[in-house]
Amino acid sequence: MRDGSSTGESSDRDDSDELDRQHLMHVSGAKTTKQRRWRKWAFIYTTIAITFALLLALAWKVSIDTKRSTATQLRSNGTALFAPTTLIISLDGFRADFLTRGLTPRLNAFIKEGVSPLYMTPSFPSVTFPNHYTLATGLYPESHGVVGNTFWDPALQAEFYYTDPKRSLDPKWWGGEPFWVTAELQGVRAAVHMWPGSEAHIHNMDPSFLDKYNGKEALPKKVNRILEFIDKPGLENPQVEEQLRPQLIAAYVPNVDAIGHLYGPNSTEIQTTISEVDAMLDQLFHGLEQRNLTDIINVIIVSDHGMATTDVSRMMQIEDLVDITKVEHLDGWPLVGIRPKKPEDLQVLYEQAVKKVKTNSNFEVYLKDKDMPERFHFSNNDRIAPLWIIPKTGWAIVEKAEFDIQEAKAKNISYHPRGLHGYDHEHPLMRAIFVARGPAFPHQPHSKVETFQNINVYNILCDSIGMKPMPNNGTLRLPLQVVGLHDDETVLEQPEDPVPTSTTEDIATGMMSILPIAATPSTQQSTASLGTDPVGDAPKQPTSPAKSEESKEPQPSEGPQQDDSDKSHGNKGGSWWDTFKETFDWAKDKFNELVDTVIGSSSQTSGSASS
Repeated sequence: MRDGSSTGESSDRDDSDELDRQHLMHVSGAKTTKQRRWRKWAFIYTTIAITFALLLALAWKVSIDTKRSTATQLRSNGTALFAPTTLIISLDGFRADFLTRGLTPRLNAFIKEGVSPLYMTPSFPSVTFPNHYTLATGLYPESHGVVGNTFWDPALQAEFYYTDPKRSLDPKWWGGEPFWVTAELQGVRAAVHMWPGSEAHIHNMDPSFLDKYNGKEALPKKVNRILEFIDKPGLENPQVEEQLRPQLIAAYVPNVDAIGHLYGPNSTEIQTTISEVDAMLDQLFHGLEQRNLTDIINVIIVSDHGMATTDVSRMMQIEDLVDITKVEHLDGWPLVGIRPKKPEDLQVLYEQAVKKVKTNSNFEVYLKDKDMPERFHFSNNDRIAPLWIIPKTGWAIVEKAEFDIQEAKAKNISYHPRGLHGYDHEHPLMRAIFVARGPAFPHQPHSKVETFQNINVYNILCDSIGMKPMPNNGTLRLPLQVVGLHDDETVLEQPEDPVPTSTTEDIATGMMSILPIAATPSTQQSTASLGTDPVGDAPKQPTSPAKSEESKEPQPSEGPQQDDSDKSHGNKGGSWWDTFKETFDWAKDKFNELVDTVIGSSSQTSGSASS
């Protein structure tokens, strides 16, 4: 109470609690106001940052989409208008290192003009039909369903066989959406010249122009046909709609593959064929230059797989690996998919093959649902057999009814085909090519990209003419990310043919052959040897093998020769002891030669493995 107060009421004091409370409320209010202002500005700045980031992302997407839909603009060559147009050419069986043989001046010049990796990896199995349809769809074989050149479908209870049009051209076999169907559905006219699968009427649709397969067509005629497509009227002449120029042109060239199968990838014949195919490309590029289309039409050149040399010394009899009486179907070739007659026999067949691996390391055994390598992408389809025997590159597995290996070795009979493919798709001998040039590839000449798998070609092809690709396994999109320029020092080395290796049974057979005792039937059976360059799509048919003058197999030794005069025991130098000694010395030399060969092969094999 203040002095003199008559009311007895409380009065304000400098140290009053109420004053403190009011002061605290004032301070607290000021802090709240500051916090609200901070939150407000934080929200504003965050919103601005997010909006800016979204605008950047949108601008980037628009920029990329603009590059992908390369000209929705028309381009003129001086006489006609061209919508975005891409020509893709497949050189079947053209191994990547064929470019290093000095036989392809035009193709090597094209590489210097465009963009390419050192090589492109095919898909597994490395054979023609699965890989050409992977190029066409961007899907692994397990996804599009064409899992081999030959295979059994348990649901359809039918067999796909690539050389039989009545079976292979039924659309039920072909899953996914190939680029010619994608094009036609999006209003882009397509022309397909003999591409595998193009005659199958997939999704009840054909390309605007379709040429049926003709393996005997001359290369110059292919050039004329491609230029004929390009010379068709464009959008400047819409009254001839049915004959309007296609924007997507695909052509298939089987020559290198065919000759590689017949004579092998290191033969004189394939060297000639590679040169002829390069001359064909030179003729085509001259045609484009004459039409002033070098900078107007995109050109992509690919191959589907490589090729390896095979030989009777690198073969295995399927009957020596598993009990063939328990097998219902054999799929594929040179690799073998096995379907047992009874489900319970699957494990038995698997264990038989695995046991054989212990004495013959020239093949691998996999159960589809157990240990198939993930990188193969070869498990997720019922058309894939449950058990697979996959030979090392250059080896082949055959049935005795088709080719009797033991008889062939005894009679010095050569095995045909001389070249094969279908092996591990990552092996150097299976490598393919990819080269591109044109307005959709605005890269510096001779640009280099990282190696990639052929599942990416479909996306690249679609982007090059502004099509929207269907969902697929590929990940690359245009523009391609360049990692620099190719240099002369980084050249793809020519892989060597696989070195033939001796198995335990081979060694036993060789030793028994030089000793004066009869070899048992089990030791006389030799297993297959390793091959080099595979042949991919030669028709797998029984052949009546004939002796080949080109065969490099050693002639069978006939042992020490003796004159009739030396056979008399009483003549000088013709005693039984001299004859025995001479025979013994010959046998000893042969034994030493065999040991040296085995040791040498083992050393080369270990050297190869370590490298």
